[in-house]
Amino acid sequence: MRLDRVTQSQVKPSDDATSVRDRILRTAGELFYREGTRAIGVDLIVERAGVAKTSLYRYFRTKDDLIEAFLHNEDRDFWQRWDEVSAAHAGKPARELDAQLKWIGDRIARPGYRGCPQINIAAEYADEDHPARKVAVAHKAELRRRLAVLAKETGMAEPERFALQLSIVIDGALSSGRTLHAAGPASFLQDIARTISAAPRSG
Repeated sequence: MRLDRVTQSQVKPSDDATSVRDRILRTAGELFYREGTRAIGVDLIVERAGVAKTSLYRYFRTKDDLIEAFLHNEDRDFWQRWDEVSAAHAGKPARELDAQLKWIGDRIARPGYRGCPQINIAAEYADEDHPARKVAVAHKAELRRRLAVLAKETGMAEPERFALQLSIVIDGALSSGRTLHAAGPASFLQDIARTISAAPRSG
C-alpha cells in the first residue's frame, strides 16, 4: 500500500507538469504562428495559457528556448505527416512524390495558413547561431535530402539537382500561400515537379 501511494504521488506531479508545459507551448505556438515571435511577449503567453510566469520559466529558461521548442513541434508534425504518406506508398516512389506534394499543397490551402513556420523563423532571425534558426535550416536540408532519395528511387539522372530545384519551388509555394496558385497549391507543385523531372539537361 505504501508503495502504491508513493507511485501515485510521483506520477501525478509529472502528469501535471506535462500538462502545464504542453499548455504553455501550445499557446505560444498559436501566437507565434499567427503574429510572429517578435510581436509576442512572455506576459501575453502566460496570460493566454493561464499560468504563472514562474511556470513558464520553469520549463523554458528563455523566450528563445520557447521559440525553439515551438519550431521543434512544427518540425515533428511535418515529418510525421511525411512518414505517414511514405508508408502508404511504400515501393512506389513516383506515386509517393506526387502524394507528398499533394498534402503539402493542401497544407498551404488550409484555413488560417500563415506561411511556413521554418521560413518565417529564418526571416525573423538572421543570426545563424540562433537555436530556432538552426532548426529551420536543418528542416530545409532534410527536405532536400528526402526529395533526392525519392528522385533517385524513381531513376532520375540528377536527383540532387532535382531536389534542390523542387525544394526552392516548394519554399516559394509555402511563402506565397494560395495567392499565386489559381488551380490550387497541390496541382501547382505536382505540375512543376513533372516539368522539372522532364526538363533536358545541358552539358
